Amino acid sequence: MKIIFMGTPDFSVPSLKVLDDRYGVSLVVTQPDKEKGRGKKVTFPPVKEEALRRNIPVKQPVRLRNDRDLIEEMKSIAPDFIIVVAYGQILSEEILAIPKYGCINLHASLLPKLRGAAPLNFALIEGHKESGATTMLMDKGLDTGDILLVRKIELREQMNVEELHDRISEMGGELLVETMEGLMSGSVKPQPQNHEESTYAPLIDKEFQLIQWDSSSFAVHNLVRGLSPVPGAFSYLGGQKVKILETEVVEDPKGPEGAPGEILNVSKEGIIVATGEGQIRILRLQYPGKKPMKVRDFLNGNTVSEKYFKRSEG
Repeated sequence: MKIIFMGTPDFSVPSLKVLDDRYGVSLVVTQPDKEKGRGKKVTFPPVKEEALRRNIPVKQPVRLRNDRDLIEEMKSIAPDFIIVVAYGQILSEEILAIPKYGCINLHASLLPKLRGAAPLNFALIEGHKESGATTMLMDKGLDTGDILLVRKIELREQMNVEELHDRISEMGGELLVETMEGLMSGSVKPQPQNHEESTYAPLIDKEFQLIQWDSSSFAVHNLVRGLSPVPGAFSYLGGQKVKILETEVVEDPKGPEGAPGEILNVSKEGIIVATGEGQIRILRLQYPGKKPMKVRDFLNGNTVSEKYFKRSEG
């Protein structure tokens, strides 16, 4: 079997490993290297690093649809499948038509729910009870192709996006294998999506990360876990931007309700903060220039004298 693999971040690496171990991968296509940090050090995408360890040829077009040499090379390979796992570029119809059995995408949601760039985050932010992965036969739309196979997982109330990322990333390779084998044998049949049920998970910007304390306790908690640890939900305390990395909903609040953002209690168990409806307990946070810390560890050498978390530095 001939496979071209297209992917870029850490999420894609387990799938690449499984496919190369099982069948061998003829070519990897990934995003260009990037400069990071003040020293402008060039870093490779994680998929490139893994491909080089495995001696798989790597191509990194700035814009694939305009790279005629690479498109012709992909055609010459005559792949049975092009497998796409978080690649980061839209594929042209010319590329979609190259493989014998089609371009298969592993998408980190239960399609048609949460199409788009940030399905893992929004599954938690929106308080879903389950998530998972879908293999899809790609078309020219954005996550609109026919569904092939689906795998579901339960979302625990304290699960954050890092844990969800790792769970779905690790299950992706075997799901792709099952999908490919099923397409070749005819046991897997493409099923059209119900587009009327679709939802969208857009890219997350800095404004979205800012905690709105007048929301409900569940909304604040879900935002925190849906962004933790990266990029992180944040608020301002004493004029400093503080990332809130782990919380829990206070199920039976005792004492005063408080105004949104008001700090009601500080103890080794956590910082209790009022929201627009209910209270949350902050369990882990990160001050600027510091490492993430449990509140109980933070309080060993620090105090919290402020009365409110705020939505601006002032």
